[in-house]
Amino acid sequence: MRGHIILSHGSDSSPDATKVSALAALGDSRGWRTHRPDYRTDDTRGHADSVAPRIARLRATIESLDAPPLLVGSSMGAFVSGLASLDVPVSGLLLLATPSGIPGYPRALDLRRDVPGMLIHGWRDEVCPVGRIQAFCSRRHLPLLVLDDDHRLGDSMAAIAAQFSWLLDRLTDPA
Repeated sequence: MRGHIILSHGSDSSPDATKVSALAALGDSRGWRTHRPDYRTDDTRGHADSVAPRIARLRATIESLDAPPLLVGSSMGAFVSGLASLDVPVSGLLLLATPSGIPGYPRALDLRRDVPGMLIHGWRDEVCPVGRIQAFCSRRHLPLLVLDDDHRLGDSMAAIAAQFSWLLDRLTDPA
C-alpha cells in the first residue's frame, strides 16, 4: 500500500458521489487505501453549522491513520480539507470547486503552505465564483487549473483524473 487518501464529498452529496467515487477507484487501482467519510448527518445542520462537525469528523479519520493522508475534497469537502490541513499532518491536497468562504462561518479558506497540492475549478462555477479562488491562489502562489465547466465539474473528469494521477506520482516519488 502506498498511503491513504481521504475523499470528502460536497454538501447535498454523499460518499458515493460521482467525483469522489471515480477518484477513489483510481486511487485504489494505484495501490492507495481510500476512505470516504459520510458527512450527510453533519450537513443537516446547514452550510455554516456543518463546517465544524465536518472538520472534527475529518480530523478523527486522519488521526486514526498511521501516516499523513492525501486529502481530496469537492466544494464543502474541499473547504474542510483545507482547514483540517492546518491542524493535522497531511501529505497533499487536491481541492475541487473550492469555496473561499462559507457564508455565516467565521473562518475563510486556508491551508498549509508546506503541503503539495493544487486546486481545480470551473470557469462557469455558479456556486463558488472563480474570481475568489483565483485571488486566493494568486496570493498564495498555488497551482490552479481552471476548466470550462460549472460547479459540478462533471465534464472534466478526465482532466481531474490526470491531475490526480500526477499528484499521486509526485507523492509516491517526490524526487
